[in-house]
Amino acid sequence: MQSTNLDSVTIDTPTGPFTVVAGPHGAVRAAGFTPEPANLLSLIHPSLRGELRQRAELGPVTRAVADYLAGDLAAIDTVAVEQHSGGAFMSHAWEVLREVKPGEPVTYTGYAALAGRPAAIRAAAAACARNAAALFVPCHRVLRTDGTLGGYRWGLPVKQWLLGHERRG
Repeated sequence: MQSTNLDSVTIDTPTGPFTVVAGPHGAVRAAGFTPEPANLLSLIHPSLRGELRQRAELGPVTRAVADYLAGDLAAIDTVAVEQHSGGAFMSHAWEVLREVKPGEPVTYTGYAALAGRPAAIRAAAAACARNAAALFVPCHRVLRTDGTLGGYRWGLPVKQWLLGHERRG
């Protein structure tokens, strides 16, 4: 089996370093608020992993993040994402999550309903937890039923900053 090269870039943000790992055709395979691309490899499905190469920028992906940070909250919407879940619901739930608008967070219950399975609240939460492409698949836009933040792989201060940035947008 031939090894795939994955390109990575780390971008400074107001809430700390944000690293993106993209496949050979530029689709985001993982992203998160960490300075270390290697920290993201375990989030990528084994079939999509490869050798990491650090880059100064990733063209449209880097521009989309910069535009998002500058206030164009829709800039990240068109960036291609490539994740593999092993299940139809999870893949569908990630697609649905990309449709949740900035500044309009939903609850886990609301997210499950948007994904077409209103009773599948735990499955919706699992889709958020297993999402490798933070920001591009905006799991930070999902809140607990009581409106509190809930969990976030990259920490609640980051989630709070992202939601505040999107409210101000």
